[in-house]
Amino acid sequence: MKTLIKGAFVIGFDGQDHVVYPDGEVVYEGNTIVFVGHDYPGEADEVIDAGQAVISPGFIDLNALGDIDHDLVHLEAGKDRKRNLLWSEAYVQQGCREAMTPEDEAFKSLYAYSQLILHGVTTAMPITSVFYKRWAETYEELAAAAEHAGRLGLRIYLGPSYQSGIRVVKPDGTIVLHWDEAEGEAGLERAVAFVKAFDGSYGGRIRGMLAPERIESQTPENLQRTKTYSDELGCPVRLHAAQGLFEYEEIHRQYGKTPIRHLYDLGFLGERTAIPHAHVVSGSRHAPYGEGDDAALLQETGTTVIHCPLIIGRHGSALDSFAKYQRRGIRLALGTDTFPPDLFQNIRTASMLSRVVEGEVAESSYADVFRAATLGGAAYLGRPDLGRLAPGAKADIIAIDLSGFHVGTIDDPIRTMFTTCSGRDVLLSIIDGNVVMKDRMIPGVDMEGLRVRGQLYFDRLKRSYMDRDYQQLPAEVLFRSSFRVMQREGSGKS
Repeated sequence: MKTLIKGAFVIGFDGQDHVVYPDGEVVYEGNTIVFVGHDYPGEADEVIDAGQAVISPGFIDLNALGDIDHDLVHLEAGKDRKRNLLWSEAYVQQGCREAMTPEDEAFKSLYAYSQLILHGVTTAMPITSVFYKRWAETYEELAAAAEHAGRLGLRIYLGPSYQSGIRVVKPDGTIVLHWDEAEGEAGLERAVAFVKAFDGSYGGRIRGMLAPERIESQTPENLQRTKTYSDELGCPVRLHAAQGLFEYEEIHRQYGKTPIRHLYDLGFLGERTAIPHAHVVSGSRHAPYGEGDDAALLQETGTTVIHCPLIIGRHGSALDSFAKYQRRGIRLALGTDTFPPDLFQNIRTASMLSRVVEGEVAESSYADVFRAATLGGAAYLGRPDLGRLAPGAKADIIAIDLSGFHVGTIDDPIRTMFTTCSGRDVLLSIIDGNVVMKDRMIPGVDMEGLRVRGQLYFDRLKRSYMDRDYQQLPAEVLFRSSFRVMQREGSGKS
């Protein structure tokens, strides 16, 4: 069956870069695109007229939110409260425990993946928090995640996270690393078993990946084993690194080198390796010290940096800069890493912050960042059939509505989209040739039910912080309101 989609603008691909077809058409048969351009010469079994819309390749989100975001709790916690949100030493000594039931942990991925689809993400590599976990992700919750992704039709790269250590706070407020190397080793084996069991399932839309937690919580031996397994299994590996001062200083204290140099010396960097954030690097304004040229090591090894501009911008930081990384020849992709999983906001933010640092538009344009969210992600995954609308590519297609009054006047479609649109303007999503969302509705998904249960999950997650707080602060102190809260008289609340 051949389906033809037409719209005011089609973002095609000429073999080298994206191109724009005004009043263009895309035709796909089964799960593969067969035509992009003007005036398809053949017959189509179905025609979808998207009207005043941009027909675009779907977004590739390589640090996609895979749970219900904890950042609402962390976002405006000042320096005097950030350590209260970590694990206390006393909590660890009493025995770490799960804050959520297995049913809760199975539910969270359904909520998160539905949000990804609504925001135009067609290929995702999820990230979830371990702040409220007993230690790291379980095999069972990732199996449930694979089932949800498969049923929703999302293209996804999955693997349970693992770590050998975690930051804890001592009674005097000092932050140290608590180690359990056996947990890390068992977690890696669990992740490998998951990849072997699920890679290629659901018609090839579910693929395996290795997801060690942040660099400071990994032993050198487990990182080297991770890289060996990545090579043996042919699967990508993602590790958060060069993202904060605690990590930077801890790695330098232990090994006498920057985090990126540490990974380079371990042989961990490479074309199958992606590093989310990677903005605290030698020579940047974020690094207080450090020898060598981390950017050169990233470029030399073909390692991909997953830029997550919205989350690091919210926390007062920025890549130094997107344009500079491009000039250095570093491979760039994009991730959301927070709620909402909105690539429009992230592309807008990445461009804006890069322009602020650079003082000019060159290599900081919306088009530059859009490439990272499409072609850059596909390059890292080794998937020339993703991130583009071209004959032979997978039919992963989204339509962004430009007809709303809030969009304003229309000029260049890329500039228009990323100046005024958001994920809420995505009205159609097709993944692997299947319509997975149309008119903001996902077939078979009770979004109101997800909203209600998602709030209950978040409330429980928030309460779990109080069990781990090293000072055991009351809720009204730990979770400060933006303004004074005036309760109804007689409610019994202070």
